[in-house]
Amino acid sequence: MREFLRKEVLTMAKRMTWDEIARTYPDQWVGLSEVEWDKPGGANVVSAVVKYTDKTPDKLYDMQIDGQDIYTTYTTPETFPYGQVLIWGCGED
Repeated sequence: MREFLRKEVLTMAKRMTWDEIARTYPDQWVGLSEVEWDKPGGANVVSAVVKYTDKTPDKLYDMQIDGQDIYTTYTTPETFPYGQVLIWGCGED
C-alpha cells in the first residue's frame, strides 16, 4: 500500500501527455494545471500536470471558476454519457 501511495504522488508531480493521463486515471475526473494545448485557444490537451484526482467534479469546477488555474476534465469522455461543458475564462472581465 505504501508503495502505491508513493507512486501516486510521484505520478501526479510530473508532466504527462494526454494519453498517459487517460491511461493512468481512466474514467475519472481530474484537475489539471500547466496545460499545454494543441493550439492557441484550442480545446485538446497535449500535456499537463495532474494536480487533483481526489475531488468531485463540482469542487473542481468551483476551483476552476474561482481562478485557481485548474482545468477540469473527465479522462475518458467516450465513456461519459452526458458530455461536458467547457468553462473557459470564467470570472475574467
